[in-house]
Amino acid sequence: MRPPGERPRPAGRPFSTRNLAACLRLGAERFGWADRDRLRAECGDGRRLVGMGVAASTIPQYRFPSRASVHTDGHGRYTVRIAAVDIGTGARTALAQIAADALRVGVDQVVVEIGDSALPAASWAGRSSGTTSWGTAAVRACEALRTGIGRCGGLVPDGGLEVTADTLGELAVARTHSQHAFGAQFARVTVDTATGEIRVPRMLGVFAVGRVINPVTVRSQLVGGMVMGLSMALCEEGVIDRTYGHFHSRDLSAYHVATFADAPEIEAVCVDEEDFHTSPMGAKGVGEIGIVGTAAAIANAVHHATGRRIRSLPLSVRRVREEAEAPGNGT
Repeated sequence: MRPPGERPRPAGRPFSTRNLAACLRLGAERFGWADRDRLRAECGDGRRLVGMGVAASTIPQYRFPSRASVHTDGHGRYTVRIAAVDIGTGARTALAQIAADALRVGVDQVVVEIGDSALPAASWAGRSSGTTSWGTAAVRACEALRTGIGRCGGLVPDGGLEVTADTLGELAVARTHSQHAFGAQFARVTVDTATGEIRVPRMLGVFAVGRVINPVTVRSQLVGGMVMGLSMALCEEGVIDRTYGHFHSRDLSAYHVATFADAPEIEAVCVDEEDFHTSPMGAKGVGEIGIVGTAAAIANAVHHATGRRIRSLPLSVRRVREEAEAPGNGT
């Protein structure tokens, strides 16, 4: 069942923005893609093979109904309230910046209250929808507050002024554009021909995610997503007991994830764009686009290094050795 407020993705309609080609071009330039064959020839030492890979990525954009209120005391202080949650993504910081922009005041004049079910109801934190959903509600509330102050002749009544906005109505309108974030991930790998071990010394991600509200928190989310994709490529595997149907890998002693020792040099950059079809801030979601494409880029780099196309994850030592001993599959 489709969540309330989520519209079916339109077919045959134009993209709101589509800067995938820009991501690929910028990434190729920064990563030295033109030198990939020379790199393989010069950096391989006989035992270790070197390869480079790239993959394109995209993820649809969602906005879910949310409510937000904003209060001003009339002395330059504003309080935004919304029952959103910050799970470490910097939502509180981003909402403060969004509200400050909408109110045309300094961010130091804005206080954000979140994480309490007594506050105006907000959507869940998922599908890279937090900033677009909660930020839209905050913008609408701030716009309504400015309108209310204007109706009062620019003077805030004693006791302050508070307004609440709900985005359910505007999200009920069918979309006119297909809204997606795009990206391109590049990876460099080494493959040990004796052990089958894969290492990833460098990764680059270039993303088109609309307006970047906060460069620090956006970079952290993108880099974190790429580490998740690395973990997906090299470590993570759910092993099912074929007799009883439960998972053998039920805890972190059996289900392996990437650690600091596995994380390579990672660079995440964004192209310059704004998308006001997706949100009134011009921003898109960044929570998951960093994951998408990373594992494929690593697998493509392994193919470049070894000539072997491995189509199952994770790229474990066992799987790499099995592919190396199998008849050729360079396709």
